[in-house]
Amino acid sequence: MPFNKFADYLLLEKNYSKLTVQAYQKDLESFEAFISEEYGSKSIKKVNYAQIRTWIVALVESGLTNRSINRKISSLSTYYKFLLKVGDIEVNPLAKHRALKTSKRVQVPFSEAEVSTVLDELHFEDSFEGWRDKLIIELLYSTGIRRIELIELKRSSFDMGNKTIKVLGKRNKERIVPLLKSVEQTLQRYLEHRNQLENIQDSEHMLLTKKGVKIYETLVYRLINDYFSQASSKVKKSPHILRHSFATHLLNQGADLNAVKELLGHTSLAATQVYTHNSIAELKKVHLKAHPRSKN
Repeated sequence: MPFNKFADYLLLEKNYSKLTVQAYQKDLESFEAFISEEYGSKSIKKVNYAQIRTWIVALVESGLTNRSINRKISSLSTYYKFLLKVGDIEVNPLAKHRALKTSKRVQVPFSEAEVSTVLDELHFEDSFEGWRDKLIIELLYSTGIRRIELIELKRSSFDMGNKTIKVLGKRNKERIVPLLKSVEQTLQRYLEHRNQLENIQDSEHMLLTKKGVKIYETLVYRLINDYFSQASSKVKKSPHILRHSFATHLLNQGADLNAVKELLGHTSLAATQVYTHNSIAELKKVHLKAHPRSKN
């Protein structure tokens, strides 16, 4: 069944991104296919909670993590809330559902030394891709932007006069992030090579592939993993770990939590406080080393 009205609702009223809406639609279509195969039902509007539980069990048995399953259920729940709102159903079958328990994921940031090794000691070729790769790493680490925010950066997002970039975050919320001088220099070298590309198909976006189209998520992930594998033994090496490192290193250096919250584009302090456990560990070291009673 088409989910066009629901998609419009998410895009226009809830201000969800297109990628988020596509993920919701994919989850709904997957559930619809399951219900059709298991129960011969042609509409997910008419299912009950017992049927949804069967789907959840199937997802668990397929090996999906509880976190991934909860995300899929959240898509379904949002859809039923929408149907209630427009009067298409009278009872939400997920009204009394409780999310599956998930363990807290510990995100271990890169150390300042590991980031310095990548940016100052590793070899980046003097080519379009070499300068682009370095620019991507510097932007992620010096601004703390998300991977999708990086990909969607336009040339018009950069205000070189004020040394800032305009970032379009979740729910189309804009924020202004300062640009470091070192990033400016890398950006200028990248632009010199970018201007020499023979076939630029996407002139609007800042970061391109050598084919002249905007970069994509797997390219960014692979790039971060490849470079940081040369400098770090940490299990997870991803764009999000660079964002995590950005926040942790700022807090370690005494940055105000509210300021970091604004830079990250968080709507609440609770989201930013996730990054404080590492800075607290650093504060303990300083406290132990500096306090006059620590030697007793």
